[in-house]
Amino acid sequence: MPQYLVSTYFPDNFDPSTIDEAAVEAIHELNREMDAAGVTKFACGLGAAHALRTQPNGELMLTDGPYLEAKEHIGGLSIMECANLDEVLAWARKGAKACGVSMPVEIREIFFVPAPEKN
Repeated sequence: MPQYLVSTYFPDNFDPSTIDEAAVEAIHELNREMDAAGVTKFACGLGAAHALRTQPNGELMLTDGPYLEAKEHIGGLSIMECANLDEVLAWARKGAKACGVSMPVEIREIFFVPAPEKN
Protein backbone atom coordinates (compact mmCIF):
# COMPACT_ATOMS: atom_id res chain seq x y z
CA MET A 1 0.00 0.00 0.00
CA PRO A 2 1.42 3.44 -0.84
CA GLN A 3 2.69 5.78 1.84
CA TYR A 4 2.30 9.56 1.78
CA LEU A 5 4.03 12.48 3.44
CA VAL A 6 1.49 15.04 4.65
CA SER A 7 3.14 18.35 5.57
CA THR A 8 1.39 21.20 7.33
CA TYR A 9 2.73 24.70 6.72
CA PHE A 10 2.52 27.56 9.18
CA PRO A 11 3.06 31.24 8.35
CA ASP A 12 6.43 32.69 9.31
CA ASN A 13 4.85 34.62 12.20
CA PHE A 14 2.81 31.65 13.56
CA ASP A 15 2.35 31.73 17.32
CA PRO A 16 1.58 28.26 18.77
CA SER A 17 -0.02 29.87 21.83
CA THR A 18 -2.94 30.88 19.58
CA ILE A 19 -4.06 27.23 19.34
CA ASP A 20 -6.79 26.81 21.94
CA GLU A 21 -7.76 23.72 24.00
CA ALA A 22 -10.58 22.80 21.61
CA ALA A 23 -8.20 22.71 18.63
CA VAL A 24 -5.65 20.64 20.58
CA GLU A 25 -8.35 18.12 21.51
CA ALA A 26 -9.64 18.03 17.90
CA ILE A 27 -6.10 17.21 16.73
CA HIS A 28 -5.72 14.49 19.39
CA GLU A 29 -9.12 13.03 18.45
CA LEU A 30 -8.15 12.93 14.77
CA ASN A 31 -4.83 11.25 15.64
CA ARG A 32 -6.73 8.61 17.64
CA GLU A 33 -9.10 8.09 14.69
CA MET A 34 -6.19 7.71 12.23
CA ASP A 35 -4.40 5.30 14.61
CA ALA A 36 -7.57 3.20 14.92
CA ALA A 37 -7.90 3.14 11.12
CA GLY A 38 -4.27 1.98 10.87
CA VAL A 39 -3.16 4.73 8.48
CA THR A 40 -0.65 6.54 10.73
CA LYS A 41 2.94 5.42 10.40
CA PHE A 42 4.45 8.53 12.03
CA ALA A 43 3.22 11.99 13.03
CA CYS A 44 4.81 14.97 14.79
CA GLY A 45 5.04 18.71 15.08
CA LEU A 46 8.29 20.46 14.24
CA GLY A 47 10.29 23.12 16.07
CA ALA A 48 12.52 25.86 14.70
CA ALA A 49 14.59 25.02 11.63
CA HIS A 50 18.38 25.02 11.37
CA ALA A 51 20.17 24.53 8.08
CA LEU A 52 23.68 23.50 7.08
CA ARG A 53 24.85 25.30 3.96
CA THR A 54 27.90 24.19 2.04
CA GLN A 55 30.19 27.12 1.29
CA PRO A 56 32.35 27.46 -1.85
CA ASN A 57 35.44 26.53 0.21
CA GLY A 58 33.78 23.26 1.33
CA GLU A 59 33.09 24.45 4.88
CA LEU A 60 29.61 24.09 6.34
CA MET A 61 27.80 27.10 7.76
CA LEU A 62 24.96 26.62 10.27
CA THR A 63 22.08 29.07 9.88
CA ASP A 64 18.77 29.62 11.62
CA GLY A 65 15.66 28.99 9.61
CA PRO A 66 14.98 26.91 6.55
CA TYR A 67 17.41 26.65 3.68
CA LEU A 68 15.19 28.66 1.35
CA GLU A 69 13.52 31.92 2.29
CA ALA A 70 9.77 31.43 2.43
CA LYS A 71 6.67 32.98 3.95
CA GLU A 72 5.63 29.60 5.36
CA HIS A 73 7.51 26.83 7.12
CA ILE A 74 6.72 23.18 7.82
CA GLY A 75 5.07 23.03 11.22
CA GLY A 76 4.29 19.32 11.32
CA LEU A 77 4.25 16.16 9.30
CA SER A 78 2.63 12.77 9.11
CA ILE A 79 3.49 9.67 7.19
CA MET A 80 0.34 7.75 6.31
CA GLU A 81 -0.25 4.46 4.59
CA CYS A 82 -3.44 4.72 2.55
CA ALA A 83 -5.00 2.79 -0.31
CA ASN A 84 -4.76 5.74 -2.69
CA LEU A 85 -4.54 9.51 -3.07
CA ASP A 86 -8.28 9.98 -2.46
CA GLU A 87 -8.02 8.34 0.96
CA VAL A 88 -5.02 10.39 2.09
CA LEU A 89 -6.71 13.57 0.83
CA ALA A 90 -9.76 12.77 2.96
CA TRP A 91 -7.53 12.43 6.05
CA ALA A 92 -5.61 15.63 5.16
CA ARG A 93 -8.90 17.55 4.88
CA LYS A 94 -9.90 16.34 8.36
CA GLY A 95 -6.50 17.44 9.67
CA ALA A 96 -6.77 20.90 8.16
CA LYS A 97 -10.21 21.33 9.74
CA ALA A 98 -9.05 20.01 13.12
CA CYS A 99 -6.21 22.55 13.31
CA GLY A 100 -8.71 25.36 12.87
CA VAL A 101 -6.13 27.68 11.29
CA SER A 102 -5.86 28.61 7.66
CA MET A 103 -2.72 26.90 6.45
CA PRO A 104 -1.62 24.94 3.41
CA VAL A 105 -1.26 21.17 3.58
CA GLU A 106 0.97 19.38 1.09
CA ILE A 107 0.66 15.69 0.18
CA ARG A 108 3.44 13.73 -1.53
CA GLU A 109 3.62 10.03 -2.29
CA ILE A 110 6.76 8.46 -0.86
CA PHE A 111 8.82 6.42 -3.29
CA PHE A 112 11.08 4.06 -1.39
CA VAL A 113 13.50 1.78 -3.16
CA PRO A 114 15.70 -0.10 -0.71
CA ALA A 115 19.37 -0.39 -1.59
CA PRO A 116 20.21 -3.84 -2.91
CA GLU A 117 22.36 -5.98 -0.68
CA LYS A 118 26.03 -5.73 -1.45
CA ASN A 119 27.58 -8.95 -2.79
